[in-house]
Amino acid sequence: MVAVESTMLPLGTTAPGFALPDPDGTVWSLEQVAGQRGTLVAFVCNHCPYVRHLAVEFGKATSRWQVSGIGVVGINSNDVTSHPDDRPEKMAEQAKAWGWTFPYVSDVDQSVAKAYRAACTPDFFLFDDSRCLVYRGRFDGATPGNDVAVTGEELDAAVRSLLTGEPVSGNQVPSIGCNIKWAPGNEPEWFG
Repeated sequence: MVAVESTMLPLGTTAPGFALPDPDGTVWSLEQVAGQRGTLVAFVCNHCPYVRHLAVEFGKATSRWQVSGIGVVGINSNDVTSHPDDRPEKMAEQAKAWGWTFPYVSDVDQSVAKAYRAACTPDFFLFDDSRCLVYRGRFDGATPGNDVAVTGEELDAAVRSLLTGEPVSGNQVPSIGCNIKWAPGNEPEWFG
């Protein structure tokens, strides 16, 4: 496991499009997952201890946000050859266990992770209703072993600002987590 930080994609970046399958084979596009009030794109996976640490609270938070008009999608970009725990059938099991109610899709060729400059799991990207990036950073300060409670307060504050029409604070701390497991030879320039 290599712990890395988010690349901090520039604020104002337009959300790159995608069309990715969930474990049942249903293909989800950005247009289909986008919410009326904003969209959260989360790069996550099954096995990473950083994701597992916040997965249940993340599920609770996203359920609240979805009711308020925020679209949510979870994207798993890990190479399943080297990390079979991230295979689609395992994704369906984990999403159910964690209470995730949003589409959880596979980025098999890792092109979407590259388009978003995703670096770690979890890596969060919140876009407004015009699909402009307003937040990229961590869920909160909790990581495995640091004894900080998992609250989601930092990402939740950004979502609340978006929903109330307030400016989202530019004081954003990079997410940290396991590096995306790039297929051999597919590593982007920001890895390593």
